[in-house]
Amino acid sequence: MSLHADDLPAALTVTPLTAPPDVSLRPPGSKSITNRALICAALAPGRSTLTGVLFADDTHAMLGAVRALGAGLTVDEAAHTVVVDGADPRTATGEVSVDARQSGTTSRFILPAVALRPARGVVDGSPQLRARPFAPLVDALRELGATVEDLGAPGFLPVAVTGPVAGGKVALPGHISSQYLSGLLMAGPLMTDGLSVELTSQLVSVPYVEATTAVMAAFGVSVDGLRVAPGSYRPAEYDIEPDASAASYLLAAAAIGDGRVTVEGLGERSLQGDVRFADLLEQMGARVERTAAGITVTGTGTLHGIDVDMADISDTAQTLAAVAVFADSPTRVRGIGFIRGKETDRIGAVVTELRRAGIDAVEDADGFTVNPGTPAPTAFETYEDHRMAMSLALLGLRVPGITVKDPKCVAKTYPEFFVDLSRL
Repeated sequence: MSLHADDLPAALTVTPLTAPPDVSLRPPGSKSITNRALICAALAPGRSTLTGVLFADDTHAMLGAVRALGAGLTVDEAAHTVVVDGADPRTATGEVSVDARQSGTTSRFILPAVALRPARGVVDGSPQLRARPFAPLVDALRELGATVEDLGAPGFLPVAVTGPVAGGKVALPGHISSQYLSGLLMAGPLMTDGLSVELTSQLVSVPYVEATTAVMAAFGVSVDGLRVAPGSYRPAEYDIEPDASAASYLLAAAAIGDGRVTVEGLGERSLQGDVRFADLLEQMGARVERTAAGITVTGTGTLHGIDVDMADISDTAQTLAAVAVFADSPTRVRGIGFIRGKETDRIGAVVTELRRAGIDAVEDADGFTVNPGTPAPTAFETYEDHRMAMSLALLGLRVPGITVKDPKCVAKTYPEFFVDLSRL
């Protein structure tokens, strides 16, 4: 049976490890960087070439979005390459419609870009995406001069936006999602007056904003603090590094499987904050080696519980929950209350599913506590959330009888996850 997401059954039982893993793997390209690079390339008049591109549901959504924005695309999935012929949206005519599917990054990055157009644009998504909050971004675009029409419940998709957006100063909350800020920053240089953002609350997921500004710099735009001067992007040749969030599952497998896994391509100069997940495994007792070429985690047979604020690397919180099950003391994760607004309530969901397997887990407002235990054979719900599926599957490497329902949901960011898991 093929283990690619397209070919998976309605439920998949994970095969436990028969020996400690000893492998080197390269995860797919970073979703977050792929979608940032696609936006910047689409806004850069001229031809850009992106290599190492992730092809998954979220990036296919962005490909459709930038095509609607006016970019020309030549896609070679086999070579993980996209050639982008960018266009200035400020000269666009005619109404456009963007289906962001289930992709939060696509919707929150494309909406400010669509607001650069002098014509009407509609942005919508799946029912799951329609349930995610957009009010801070919509309010900011209105404050910057765009006309935004609520086509459904106020503060949620779908919306219609008509530009051009003038730019200038805007206040924005930082505690809900950093994606609002990233989307505004990437559109900022094409705003008539540039952009200056004042955060009204503490910013979460700071490394993702740092990745945004790094990608912008590669396309010729500099960000000074949270200010972007009026200007333009330059086309570029840009290579996308592997996905650090995806790598977390492979590195976690080494720690809980008492083996050795090397993730290639995620070097010490990675743009992604989620490479710091390896630091947490090290704190728990695993050995970690970092080089310019990649990260190696070796399980030592002992894992200790930790108390950690994961606000900056929240996409790996569920991965840590799975590892924590096999520690010798409780693990407390803090600072991630905002992930209740992701694909699902990730705090409530991971606690519910661990309890389903007989693990003592407790949620609170901004995180959870996992007490160690031995998971019982369980068929896990995954809530249409790729990170729930991939995290809970890790339990099946240590104990038999772990089944993941709707494993196809990994197609959102890591279509070959179960292929790579089988290579362990």
